Amino acid sequence: MQTPDRDRCRSSLTLICAALVIALAVLPPVGALSADYWVYPNGTAYLASVQVTDVSRYEFSDVGILGENVPINVGNVQLSGNCSQCEFNWSHQWGSPPFITFPRGNYTVAYMAPLRDNHLQANYGRVYQVNVTIPPEFDVRNPLLAGISPGADVTRHTDNRTQVLWNKTAAFDLRFYDQGRESLLYMFGNFMIVIAIVLLLPYFMMRKKPE
Repeated sequence: MQTPDRDRCRSSLTLICAALVIALAVLPPVGALSADYWVYPNGTAYLASVQVTDVSRYEFSDVGILGENVPINVGNVQLSGNCSQCEFNWSHQWGSPPFITFPRGNYTVAYMAPLRDNHLQANYGRVYQVNVTIPPEFDVRNPLLAGISPGADVTRHTDNRTQVLWNKTAAFDLRFYDQGRESLLYMFGNFMIVIAIVLLLPYFMMRKKPE
């Protein structure tokens, strides 16, 4: 007896659905990777927590002026994942950023790194959700002093912490400032206004028509 075509289609559909369920359970969801950064109150360092998937190494580097990878000095490196105590090995090739190696898989890499000139940036090579938390001592709302790469959502919390979020980005660039720089900007602006008034006042007085 030959199996009807309807039964064959139903069996094929069942197999396809089962395969999709297995694939979704094994593969990580698209766009689920995240990178979180916390700037220290003194602004000289930050704490990072970056998710990685299907990799066996992680490189500690910054973005140089020409877009090249520049080595950074990191500390308190931790690796977490589906292991009770995730182990890794350090490697360093001359002229290249240091990196750690580990069994291929999905992990979260946490580390501490220095900050210079209130500038934080990263380049991932794939889409990430990036979240940067800035302490109350700093701000990013003045466009003359701060710099934020496109696509960011900035939130100022009630405790004066600033949260900068990129929902989907392969790279980000962030500059923040302290109260001292903002006060200096306002002082400079007031000084320039006074200079402008002093220089322009004789001109307007000369243009005044005699009575």
